[in-house]
Amino acid sequence: MLDAVIIDCPYCGEPIELLIEPAEASYSYVEDCHVCCRPIDVSVQVDPAGGIAVSVGSQDDV
Repeated sequence: MLDAVIIDCPYCGEPIELLIEPAEASYSYVEDCHVCCRPIDVSVQVDPAGGIAVSVGSQDDV
């Protein structure tokens, strides 16, 4: 089952919905904004209890 998370695009500021796949380990991936089509770096942190925290950034943040 996927978890829906609402984030603000780091480029255009529009809220978008991401579908996050629960996992046993933290992971990251790139997803394009559904509004401005720019690539968003998505980082999913998984705690020992199975809770998740999602953070996003632009590729300009490097």
